Order: sequence, then C-alpha cells, then structure tokens
Amino acid sequence: METRVNLFDNAITAKFAKRLMNVGQVVAQSSLPKATQELVKIRASQINGCGFCTDMHTKDAAAAGETSVRLNLIAAWREATVFTEAERAALALAEEGTRIADAHTGVSDQTWEQVRKHYDDEQIGALICLVAEINTWNRLNAIARTPAGSYEPGMFA
Repeated sequence: METRVNLFDNAITAKFAKRLMNVGQVVAQSSLPKATQELVKIRASQINGCGFCTDMHTKDAAAAGETSVRLNLIAAWREATVFTEAERAALALAEEGTRIADAHTGVSDQTWEQVRKHYDDEQIGALICLVAEINTWNRLNAIARTPAGSYEPGMFA
C-alpha cells in the first residue's frame, strides 16, 4: 500500500497532527491507567480498520509490559477473562463511542453506568477525550493510507 499523503510532510496536516499530539498529552497525563489508554486506542483502531494505529498502539503496549495474551484478545474482549471489569467498561465505551453511526444512540445507559462505577470524573473525561482523539487519528491515517508495520515503540515521543 502506498501512502496518499504523508501527514508530517504536508504543511496543513503536519500542523494539525502536531496540535493533536499536544491534545493527546492531556489524556496521557491524566489518572486514567496507561494500560487502559492503550486498550481503548487499540480497540477503536481495530474497529476503524486503521492498521497504522493498531500497529503503533499494540507495539507501545507491549513495550510497556502488556502481555501478548491480552493484546491478542482485545478484539474478543467480551469472551475473554483477562480484562478487569473496569477495562471491560472502557472497552465498551470505546466501541460504542466509535460506532455512533451504527447504533444511532451513542453510548448506552448500561455502558455509561459501568463506566461511572469504575472511573472517577477525571478518568471519565479522559476516556471521552481519548475515544474522540483516537478516532480522529484513525480517520487521518485511513484517509491518507498510512501503511502499518514500520512503527517503532516511542518513535513519536
């Protein structure tokens, strides 16, 4: 697959990407657990078919100590026993927040109740922002056809 636009070589997309990376620091510096952040990014990226983001976040998660079993089961998290109830709530929010057009209702009350049960207000704010942010990155990379496979952990740090 050949890239349509290199997001960091185009003047407009480079400015936008730089600002989006700065926005991401708000969530990264929150009290939302880092493992949960990566799980959410990976699941949304899988749903959106963004190979670049899936590659990036699985490699970053593995470099941070995430197990291959958990990484391999993210797409099937409902049937997996390796995720905590809090992580399951975050993954449900990520899915429903990503598939808004599919559900026509956004995030269900049941999912919201689970999120409220496991996360405080700061962490909920971080989850909402994280779902919005990763969906933006997914769309940028999918439209630009950014190829997957060459990412090295931490290369954008």
